[in-house]
Amino acid sequence: MFGEPLEIDLVTCYPGIPRGINGRILRVTDYGGAAGRSRLWKDLSDRDYAVAGVICSAEPIMTKWKWWLAAKLKSKIFVINENADYFWLDWAHRGLIRRFAGYRAGLTGSAAVPTLIRFLLFPLTLTYLILYACTVHLRRKIRMLRTNS
Repeated sequence: MFGEPLEIDLVTCYPGIPRGINGRILRVTDYGGAAGRSRLWKDLSDRDYAVAGVICSAEPIMTKWKWWLAAKLKSKIFVINENADYFWLDWAHRGLIRRFAGYRAGLTGSAAVPTLIRFLLFPLTLTYLILYACTVHLRRKIRMLRTNS
């Protein structure tokens, strides 16, 4: 399609070499810790990419790495979902990005109401669970003090 083989560098967490990749493969497992991130950044920034793609499938694999790289790279970023749909990550596509994020968060369609209710009831649920745990432990402590006396 492009005439000559297109060189694509890949940042991944998976072992092995994917078929069809003509370029470098950078595994995040080889770049652990702050020093590793600095080395990865140096390896990537030396290439001066014009375009970078981020695959946002339904699995939360490498989420922090993806958005860290998207924020640091000076290249134009496009986001690809699991259906191979894509959009550019820029201000002009903010409506599409908002819908995409809403869909991923479960805030669209019939899933929106239960998700919002769970979100709004979370503080109440957390408070109830903490109070219940405190009550159970306090009752246990009182029972132990009575039996020891």
